[in-house]
Amino acid sequence: MKLILAIVNNDDAHSVSTSLSREGFSVTKISSTGGFLMSGNSTFLIGVDDADADRATAIIAENCQKREQFVPSSIAKGGISSMPRETTKVTVGGATVFVLNVEQFKHL
Repeated sequence: MKLILAIVNNDDAHSVSTSLSREGFSVTKISSTGGFLMSGNSTFLIGVDDADADRATAIIAENCQKREQFVPSSIAKGGISSMPRETTKVTVGGATVFVLNVEQFKHL
């Protein structure tokens, strides 16, 4: 058994959740916030049999798009900009996925 933790941009969360559910996966969604841009994310918890882990991660990948966004330069550089109107283009989106082994699972 595996536990998949998938951190997904909120823009993609609905399609990820819908697609996983449509394929028979039970999904728990938790609202979360990213540390870099402090923007909204959704963290999904998905318990799967070992044989289904690749299929679940493929569904996540198919429904998460990377996109470019302009942010204040001070955020992108991790400091304070003297020119607050300067912006920098950064890539956001996609997904960060952890696949963990589960020693024991109980449905109570």
